[in-house]
Amino acid sequence: MAKKPATRIEFTLFDVLYEDESLRSNCRIPSNILGGLDGDAPARAFIEEQDRLIAEKSGTPAAAVKAMRRTGAKWPGEKKRSSRHARASE
Repeated sequence: MAKKPATRIEFTLFDVLYEDESLRSNCRIPSNILGGLDGDAPARAFIEEQDRLIAEKSGTPAAAVKAMRRTGAKWPGEKKRSSRHARASE
């Protein structure tokens, strides 16, 4: 008899900027905790919990999250470039 396929967990990728200006890219967050009225707020809590566990195991203090965005999106407060500048950089 064939096995049932395992449930597949989908992930959403986030880039995280910390208070010390370090950047961590492509943090995998389970998609099932996102959405609803909270939007991406649960992702911040998930990342902070991961950082706390890593800091606990490594013995180094966890850096505070300054900003986060979905991978590929603009940082909060980042201005949109005009199309003239976009063409010049390509």
